[in-house]
Amino acid sequence: MATYIPDHLSTADPETWPAIVNVPEPGMLLNMRTRRAERLFATACAKAAITLEGPHPDVVVLHEELFVRLAESGWLGLAESYMAGEWTAEDLPAVLAKLLASGFSLRTPRSFRGLSGKDRGDGAELPSDLVQLCSTDGVSTFGGLFASGVPTTVRTAMKSFVSGAGRGSEPATHFVDVTSLAAPIDVERADLGDAQLRAADSVLDASHVGSGSDVLEFPSSGGALALQASARGATVDVLTSDEEHRLALDEFIILNGASDHVHPYLLEHPIPTREDWRGRYDCILSLEKFEHMGKTGRVGFLRSLDRMLTIGGFIGMQTVVATETFGPNSREALSVLRGYVWPALRFSTTREIHQLVDKETGLRIIAEKHFGAHYLATLRLQRETFEGNLREAAAAGYDPVFRRMWIYHYALLEALFQLGCLDAVQLTLTSRNRSGRR
Repeated sequence: MATYIPDHLSTADPETWPAIVNVPEPGMLLNMRTRRAERLFATACAKAAITLEGPHPDVVVLHEELFVRLAESGWLGLAESYMAGEWTAEDLPAVLAKLLASGFSLRTPRSFRGLSGKDRGDGAELPSDLVQLCSTDGVSTFGGLFASGVPTTVRTAMKSFVSGAGRGSEPATHFVDVTSLAAPIDVERADLGDAQLRAADSVLDASHVGSGSDVLEFPSSGGALALQASARGATVDVLTSDEEHRLALDEFIILNGASDHVHPYLLEHPIPTREDWRGRYDCILSLEKFEHMGKTGRVGFLRSLDRMLTIGGFIGMQTVVATETFGPNSREALSVLRGYVWPALRFSTTREIHQLVDKETGLRIIAEKHFGAHYLATLRLQRETFEGNLREAAAAGYDPVFRRMWIYHYALLEALFQLGCLDAVQLTLTSRNRSGRR
């Protein structure tokens, strides 16, 4: 298909952003689809009470290429058009939430074409300078737990998915302590760092980290979690397959005087085999990595945790999960994140994680802590922090397309959390057979 470069994208790098810079040339078929996409978009906005005109419109369309992209690639096109600066919204998370709630849907008729060179494959981490631009401690990008928010815990009977469950010595159900945290109240940007420290402490509690514990963090989440574990008197190994991340982690650990207790290691593969890493640990920690590992990667990840955990040990894992509200439209909307940030992104439901753990490992989930409203607040504060650092982002080499993409990524996740399509959970896992080897 013939393409052209619009004037407003004349300064964007076509090698970095080929799908953004190169817009399909108009033709009879494309023009028909474009007009249809424009009608559907206007109808969806009207249905969702999103204003496009007047003194204070919710959405301002700056370039007609928006509708070409919508026609060609649906929700991905909507995101790419925002990245191209072809439309804007004063409250982007609210607009995306309203569009999703309205049922607005244009199926993507093309596969990803020449997406950004900033793809992040399995094992790769976000650049340390980008993390600094959207965090208060310079290393943490994970969801936080704010001081407000009353917890409610219910002991729940969970169906066992272990082979032979309900027969012989394997029970048909097991109990899981399910905790839900009420929404936080009046959180501000200054609260973000403390909230992330509180979330890290909660994961350490879940995995029973204490003085003398042999701890593994896998993969690395930047250093803050390992540092807190070492402050409890634990010895911590941290694994990563990203060399640049390992160098930044080394520097962070040395600067914080924890090099005697925290030991970063570089792996050849994102998920270590027995030959790659033979360590076994009392406690294993993992913060928001499971959802980036794809359908097959997550099985290997869980099996590696199973292999490296000592009998009677505990795993604390924080992850973002899909809910029953998550559907095809949510999945379509997330295509921009799979295309430009995390290629293997996949949100499982908690039930699906229970199934995987029971069927693929000798582990069992014994506790869940749900804190979706807190995660939503974290996303908002991270987006606002990044928006407050746009000049610094430009100075660090992040061009306007990337900066708009990063804002859109936060806003989209905010919208999905607002609608209840996504939730955040901390899981506690242990070995099913705690008296002998698996």
